[in-house]
Amino acid sequence: MIHKGFKMKLYPGMEAEYEKRHKELWPEMRESIRRHGGRNYSIFLDKETLTLFGMIEIESEEEWAKQADEPVNRKWWDFMAELMETNPDNSPVSEDLLPVFHLD
Repeated sequence: MIHKGFKMKLYPGMEAEYEKRHKELWPEMRESIRRHGGRNYSIFLDKETLTLFGMIEIESEEEWAKQADEPVNRKWWDFMAELMETNPDNSPVSEDLLPVFHLD
């Protein structure tokens, strides 16, 4: 299992809506994440900087990358684009973080 960490950025004032939408995560989005090897997924918010820190366990980078092309994932990106920094295709601006320590 690969532990993948990344960061993204919210727009000011969008904290509550971001959390609400994730509490109501679509079942088909949840299934897409799992189908592409994603497990134990958490997102944390630094309220001072509006930086989101995500951590997910994935089976392989190759399989996880395929999830980006799922229609439900594209629909989710469009749904979330008004809340956070995004690329031209509405994917979140996301920066992978370098793992430096893990304890099971």
